[in-house]
Amino acid sequence: MSPLEVFAVIISVIGVVLTIRRHMWCWGVNLISYVVYGYLFFEYKLYGETILQIVFVFLGMYGFYHWSKTKKQDHEIRIEPIAAQKVLFHIIITAIGGLIFGLSLHYFTDAALPLLDSQLAAFSLLGAYWTSRKHIATWVLWVFVDIIYTGMFMYKDLYLTAVLYASFVGLAAWGWHQWTQVQNKQNQVIIE
Repeated sequence: MSPLEVFAVIISVIGVVLTIRRHMWCWGVNLISYVVYGYLFFEYKLYGETILQIVFVFLGMYGFYHWSKTKKQDHEIRIEPIAAQKVLFHIIITAIGGLIFGLSLHYFTDAALPLLDSQLAAFSLLGAYWTSRKHIATWVLWVFVDIIYTGMFMYKDLYLTAVLYASFVGLAAWGWHQWTQVQNKQNQVIIE
């Protein structure tokens, strides 16, 4: 456990809590987290996660832009629905992309866990995209992804990061609950 990992954990928790609360500052705080974790994962030869953090920087910019331009209700970020068919399509495309990325890491790098790393990276990208689009499905996805991340980080001896991802499971469940309440409130306003 390094001071850099401690800092990354703290800033990551702050970023997720701000995201759950639908606060615009989440994008800036998360940006710092992406940069720090990008460096840390590179040091541990988790190249899928390193690349993921770089892509997260750009998705963060997209998310900030999208959230700032979208409809607001009661001065809060509005939750947007997503069709079940679209969810299934996104999951299939993500799994295929993760497999291709994992095979690339396996054959062309010295990645520690290429297939697992790449699938987690791919589904994390999907989660980040769904977050930027304000879909509740993002929190369900994060629960499952973070459970698997916890095991991977324990295996790689990144114990503090494993604890962080275990706490992300609870935070994702809380986010799911919070966003569901907000969406129910939004739907009541529409009905009235």
